[in-house]
Amino acid sequence: MSHPPHSSRRRFLRQSAALALAPLASELAAEEKPAVTGRHEFCTFTKALQPLSYEETAEKIAALGFNGIEGAVRPKGHVEPDRVDEDLPRLVEALKARGLSFTVMTTAINEVSDEQQTEKVLRTAAALGVKRFRMGYYLYDLSKPVRPQLDEFRPRLRDLVALSRELGIKPIYQNHSGKNYFGAPVWDLAEVLSEFDPAHVGVAFDIGHATVEGAKAWPLHFAAVKPHLDTVYVKEPSWQNNTLGWGPVGEGAVDKGFYKLLKESDFRGPVSLHVEYLGHGDASLVPAVLAAIEKDFATLRSLLS
Repeated sequence: MSHPPHSSRRRFLRQSAALALAPLASELAAEEKPAVTGRHEFCTFTKALQPLSYEETAEKIAALGFNGIEGAVRPKGHVEPDRVDEDLPRLVEALKARGLSFTVMTTAINEVSDEQQTEKVLRTAAALGVKRFRMGYYLYDLSKPVRPQLDEFRPRLRDLVALSRELGIKPIYQNHSGKNYFGAPVWDLAEVLSEFDPAHVGVAFDIGHATVEGAKAWPLHFAAVKPHLDTVYVKEPSWQNNTLGWGPVGEGAVDKGFYKLLKESDFRGPVSLHVEYLGHGDASLVPAVLAAIEKDFATLRSLLS
């Protein structure tokens, strides 16, 4: 999802101008950092790197020391659903060549649907060894009572979980902020998932979006979905003049107590770093985005060390 413009984005772009002009890409290619090993599999969302080829993406991410990527297989993604048979194997092969995994596949899939090409996309991914996919979102109709709509989401999720189990891939749902997003207040997501085995469907807990919606209630949100916790998403919100924006990790509104809580928990799953605050879709931004990912990844590792 795109995020509102913010002064931190403009400030970071100015600060990154010199880096964008420097030969960052060649430096990264010349000396790859060893992949991080330990209790977490670290990946980063490659939405802002989609102007790169699959091989270039794998090269740059490996150079930064990640274990894998979170990549989009959806309309306007790194892989278009119509070309999943042809292009997803190419992407996975490029990752494997650099010792990377396709940690999370981001999709628009939220039900079993021919229109969403659900079975084709999931079957192809599962056959290639992809273990989990981020679902698309369910949206509330605010002109109707809210709670009864949970009973409309449940059967769609049941069918999707059943198909995913059959194919050998796990759906995960992200708590995303917004006025009509199912999962934004988190209690609704926890309630619906309570009927499912955590081995079959999980939560991608996004501390950034949990902070936007819950501020000081994020520990309650985390506790509510912890039984189904599969993956943690890290991004950093902040406000200026009552306008929401996003910026570098560690410099915004996320309570650093979250990282302490995560360290003290028994969570051993993937951690996905989302760096989208510089924009995406513009190839000229890629060097600055890579510099921002490198900086934020160093901060994230420090917070979790």
